[in-house]
Amino acid sequence: MKNLGRILLRGVLIAAVSLIVGLSIYSWNARNLVGNEMPMPFGIGVAVVLSGSMEPALQVNDVVIVREAPEYRVGDVVVYQAHSLIIHRIIQIDGDTVITQGDANNIQDDPIRVDQIKGRMASRIPFLGLVIKAVKSLPGILLMLLAAFWLLHRSWQSEKQEKTSELDRLKDEITRLKAEEEVEARVEAAEAAFSQEDGAEEPPVNKE
Repeated sequence: MKNLGRILLRGVLIAAVSLIVGLSIYSWNARNLVGNEMPMPFGIGVAVVLSGSMEPALQVNDVVIVREAPEYRVGDVVVYQAHSLIIHRIIQIDGDTVITQGDANNIQDDPIRVDQIKGRMASRIPFLGLVIKAVKSLPGILLMLLAAFWLLHRSWQSEKQEKTSELDRLKDEITRLKAEEEVEARVEAAEAAFSQEDGAEEPPVNKE
């Protein structure tokens, strides 16, 4: 059971490291090569609320899960890319032109095209953005990788120590058994010698 637990732990850690590295490379390529501030693998993205323009519906550092949608309607909270990522509510749709506005803002945003919309808000996780920011930063990524490698190293070291301890126990057991065999052999030899002496004929006595 213990070995199974270690194998599962290593599998999870290796998968986590691969995922972190893969997502980091994917996100870097999307931002720097394609100019996509929020990649949408499998049609799902994650955005962090950076301002209070959508209060009270959304607070700063809330995490918003965004899903692509075939169409959008007035009232949808959407994330779109202009000069930066913006998450606001749709207040008007006119063909391919969409007007959005933050719930806490007094003026509407500049018109955008439908194809600028990344997706519609599917769910919200309060204040998780603080963790996301730390994870997405270079120090955060390095820290997670170091932690994962340290846990893997500890797992392998622990298994190695257990194997060494088991080998030492086997050696001690073999030494003990050999010692017992030697003692038994000596006892048998002594008993055999005693039996030979006890069974030897007494010299004849001259009665003359």
